[in-house]
Amino acid sequence: MQTIETLLNHKTIRNYKSDPIDDKILNTILEAGFRASTTGNMQVYSVIVTKDEQNRKELCKFHFGQKMVEQAPVLLTFCADFNRFNKWCEQRGAKPGYDNFLSFFTASIDALLVAQNVGVAAEAYGLGICYLGTITYMADKFIEFFEMPKGVVPVASFVIGYPADDPERADRLPAEGVVHYEKYKDYSPGDIDRIYEEKENLPLTQKLLEENQLPSLAHIFTEKRYTQKDNVHFSNVFLKVLKDQGFMNND
Repeated sequence: MQTIETLLNHKTIRNYKSDPIDDKILNTILEAGFRASTTGNMQVYSVIVTKDEQNRKELCKFHFGQKMVEQAPVLLTFCADFNRFNKWCEQRGAKPGYDNFLSFFTASIDALLVAQNVGVAAEAYGLGICYLGTITYMADKFIEFFEMPKGVVPVASFVIGYPADDPERADRLPAEGVVHYEKYKDYSPGDIDRIYEEKENLPLTQKLLEENQLPSLAHIFTEKRYTQKDNVHFSNVFLKVLKDQGFMNND
């Protein structure tokens, strides 16, 4: 039941105390991550732990200057990683065939499952986390910084530390909006209105609309937060990363 409570009470923490995390606690949290399900038990992922203050300051630049990267004592970077598995295969005389997009996707799933386990374990210890979507936007910069070889691509990252405040839980769509039974049930206009009604009427939403002078929350997403121009740009950057890291042999 404690795990359920941890999941239900998840909050995104953006302000952290400078208190360090005991190595024993951190190692236990990571071990909890390693118990996650993986494809074929290959464990084609890696985790980079960054505690050094100067390194976190440098990485903060690539995370679009999000100050929690400097504040929190630990930054974790989760990577899709076939480098280690490929080397093992080759050293045993087996020919690996994991230089394709499916293999990248497989390794990404492994890394994300591990990341989720680590996040839940961290919160069970009273720590806070903040997921950083910038890891994929700037994947090329992180690959260079971390000196990642071919077969390794960063796919998730978050900070861990002791919360300096206690924010409200972020809103979530109702179950009706995300759960389908037996088969996918497409959404009618009425369904869409009902599913997004609460989110659209939050005080924070009204504040955003007033500040940005836009007619709806949907416009905030499409014109301010995740624009087509940015999506196309970062898609091209990431596709080049996949090619450079050896995951686009799809002939």
